Amino acid sequence: MEAVAKLRNVPTSTRKMRLIADLIRGKGVDLALNTLKFDSKIGSKRMEKLLLSAIANWQEKNKDSKIEDSDLFIKEIFVDGGKVIKRLRPAPQGRAHRIRKRSNHITMILDSLNKTEKKDGTKN
Repeated sequence: MEAVAKLRNVPTSTRKMRLIADLIRGKGVDLALNTLKFDSKIGSKRMEKLLLSAIANWQEKNKDSKIEDSDLFIKEIFVDGGKVIKRLRPAPQGRAHRIRKRSNHITMILDSLNKTEKKDGTKN
């Protein structure tokens, strides 16, 4: 059973967040949490919070199973570009330089390695 969590309009560039997403893509939840907790990059705190939200979403879908037994891992994570806020900064000789404040959207999908059994005893 998959669980999805989304984080929208994060005020960081997509390039910086993709570096963090590449670190944890395909890893187990425990390893990903430890990696994000001790990473010094700016977006790792927000990504850690998103991962905890995805775990909570998975728990809500699978109330009868335990996290420890399910072997959760990050099946998919992708970072898309969001809104770009445009500002002007004064430049010499009466000119203006455009400043682009970028944002992004993060989508994380968790899945478990151990598939749950159906009522008839067959594996899913």
